[in-house]
Amino acid sequence: MKIRILCVGKIKEKFYREAIKEFQKRLQPFCKLEIIEVKDEKVSPSVTEDLVISRESQKLMSKMRDGYFIALTPDGKMLDSVQLSDNIKSLINSSQTPINFIIGGSLGLSDEILKKCQLKLSFSRLTFPHQLFRVMLLEQIYRSFKIINNQTYHK
Repeated sequence: MKIRILCVGKIKEKFYREAIKEFQKRLQPFCKLEIIEVKDEKVSPSVTEDLVISRESQKLMSKMRDGYFIALTPDGKMLDSVQLSDNIKSLINSSQTPINFIIGGSLGLSDEILKKCQLKLSFSRLTFPHQLFRVMLLEQIYRSFKIINNQTYHK
């Protein structure tokens, strides 16, 4: 079972990198995890927000090869942890792998990417820093595998 996280930007804060490393280690018994980062773009007077979204999305699309694609977007469907684990289990059972989670830059994802994704998923209507969100996503993936395998994990 392979899970890929395609995301814009690098993790700058050491404590976020350590948290990500911890969840990568915890996920090893359950899946092969690959995190693919693409460079973020900066908004400037000569570079509009639409151009930033387009450039970042083109970089992400160049990494979108095969599998099932889930866009992380505030406008997506909200699931609880059990529903997310059921969704992952269903994808595994139907051999729709790898499962690709797509995290856009601070301005979001292009419509072109959203159309390519089979599921649009939202964790909340709140805004989270991208670095923190990556940790949150990994934690929920880990929680999903614990649920799938009937293993205890704190609530």
